[in-house]
Amino acid sequence: MKVLYSYNMSTPQNRHTILITGSSSGIGRASAQLFAQKGWNVVATMRSPDKETELNRLEHVLCTRLDVTDASSIAAAIHDGITAFGRIDAVLNNAGYGLTGPFEATTREEIRRQFDTNVFGTLDVIRAILPHFRQNGGGTILNVTSMGGRIALPLYSVYHGTKWAVEGFSESLQHELRPFNIHVKMIEPGAIATAFYDRSMTVAKQSGLTAYDTMVNTTLKRMNASGRSGSAPADVARVIYGAAMDKSWKQRYPAAGNARAILWTRKLLPDILFSALLRLNLMRPRQ
Repeated sequence: MKVLYSYNMSTPQNRHTILITGSSSGIGRASAQLFAQKGWNVVATMRSPDKETELNRLEHVLCTRLDVTDASSIAAAIHDGITAFGRIDAVLNNAGYGLTGPFEATTREEIRRQFDTNVFGTLDVIRAILPHFRQNGGGTILNVTSMGGRIALPLYSVYHGTKWAVEGFSESLQHELRPFNIHVKMIEPGAIATAFYDRSMTVAKQSGLTAYDTMVNTTLKRMNASGRSGSAPADVARVIYGAAMDKSWKQRYPAAGNARAILWTRKLLPDILFSALLRLNLMRPRQ
């Protein structure tokens, strides 16, 4: 059964409209709240809108179902947004999760699910919205990639594969879409205190495979602690809002946490030194 919540759909024509994936928590929820506060119409999408109790009470916010692995739900959510508000001006591709752990322990099914959500889900949303943007004479695509789209941490190999894929895709896509006045922007958060480190993270395990146990126990513990003490999702939402309002052709927006400092360090240091620094801080057992 389709679940659709709408409140106060009578809106001025001069309001901009944004569709956000993964609005049930974290960066997606904070972004939906901020854009609504700034006077935008918001199509806040999630897999289970029937469980939503806050966003659906905000003015000019439409909560509807969208599962990025379900193409029919993507088309339906876009249709819902256009029906409610007349048009969609921006799309924030935020839905995703992290598969971590030793690559040797991952299954083909786990890898496929990671790419289906983080990569193919993003591509499917963009493909579905492009005809509407071209008809409107423009639009903005905001892809949440993470600083993990430009650096690579231990035990995140498959996750990084998805984020690097979206970064490369986005950089190429902007050349195709610029003649249609469609902007493609990448949001690159650092360590953010969200459910990513709990509900939105899967750790790959294989029965009998113990060779990586020391590495996993040391590295993931440090990385998860850093994440849980990171910046608030609202900090990233403010960067996303600034990117949506930025009419330049700037593409990358490091967002909160330690993203800017780490990406700058990555740019300055040669590969061998940056990799050694990561291992020293994340993988070396402490006495």
